[in-house]
Amino acid sequence: MKITDVKVIVCSPGRNFVTVKILTDEGIYGIGDGTVNGRELSVVSYLQDHVAPLLIGRDPSRIEDIWQYLYRGAYWRRGPITMAAISAIDMALWDIKGKVANMPLYQLLGGASREKVMVYSHAQGMTIEEAVDAVGKKRDEGYVAIRAQVGIPGLPAIYGTGKGSDQGKGGMVDALPNEEVWSTSKYMGHIPKLFASLRDTYGDDLHLLHDTHHRLTPIEAARLGKDLEPFRLFWLEDPVPAELQEGYRLIRQHTTTPIALGEIFNTIWDAKLLIEEQLIDYIRTTSVHAGGVTGLRRIFDFASIYHVRTACHGPMDVSPVAMGANVHIDLWVPNFGIQEFSGYTPLMHEVFPHAWKQDGGYLHPGEAPGHGVDIDETLAAKYPYERAYLPVNRLEDGTIWHW
Repeated sequence: MKITDVKVIVCSPGRNFVTVKILTDEGIYGIGDGTVNGRELSVVSYLQDHVAPLLIGRDPSRIEDIWQYLYRGAYWRRGPITMAAISAIDMALWDIKGKVANMPLYQLLGGASREKVMVYSHAQGMTIEEAVDAVGKKRDEGYVAIRAQVGIPGLPAIYGTGKGSDQGKGGMVDALPNEEVWSTSKYMGHIPKLFASLRDTYGDDLHLLHDTHHRLTPIEAARLGKDLEPFRLFWLEDPVPAELQEGYRLIRQHTTTPIALGEIFNTIWDAKLLIEEQLIDYIRTTSVHAGGVTGLRRIFDFASIYHVRTACHGPMDVSPVAMGANVHIDLWVPNFGIQEFSGYTPLMHEVFPHAWKQDGGYLHPGEAPGHGVDIDETLAAKYPYERAYLPVNRLEDGTIWHW
């Protein structure tokens, strides 16, 4: 079998998605996700201009060799654009291998370690009352794990607090990025009140999570983690930017609140020290950003040695293709923790028909060969790319801050 073509399909059925379709001379094809939010066309160019010509005529079964060829052979290693391109190719190659073997991806990885995959959904509101009500609605839908976010008094809506922030473009805007406003001091005093109210309302049965979105310093994160300890969070997510991995030592010294990190990581090197020193409890790398199935499996096996569990990033900008790959890995990986799942619009489900299914607060990847996700190219063509950006963040005095 030989690769005959590599198609790159860009569509926007509510959000921009970059999809790779690898075709072979035996009529079998595979699908992969290469979406990088707000920089989609950079990945498209990387794939079309630099990667696709290298793959024509190659044997698609040599997944590891192709992965190393694209990673080492470029000389310029790592980075979000390179790794998203590699991820898309890798996902598509595993899809082909599963179809050739007539086996679902999780069976190729070694078989299931569990019957179903626990997911968490998002609930938010501008006030504590709204957020508590939103959590209750998610609980009624069957979710047993819910990420709770709330607006900060005196500030306008920010990511994860405004209505509909996980629908449509999920806060993305055309032309120029939306500029949000942030205050750490106002946030620090308000968030514990949210979780006190949630525990008072729903007791201890729900798994409650919270995303700080990289906005704190290590000592601030340590204080917040300590303040949240009475409410026994499932985790505190992305408390501090991770370029300085050593900064997480300070957080670990001061709080027992579990820490989750890694949604913007691209390779195992981004998490090496954090995992080796057990400075985090959950690694949130995802197949579309961390090297596909091959890259993710390598990171997760390394994490298992250090009692770090998996928690694949899975908001709406991770396409249904990557979600399919993630859930297959989730079903297999022995050190599974949880899977993020904010859901998709009906149109997205139509554009990307898939074998994975939801049952309340759980997913299963299905039994279709490969990862079980396809793309309806005719329907996708009706929704062309629309320029869009993630927001940026400023402090109240105008200083650019972490988003």
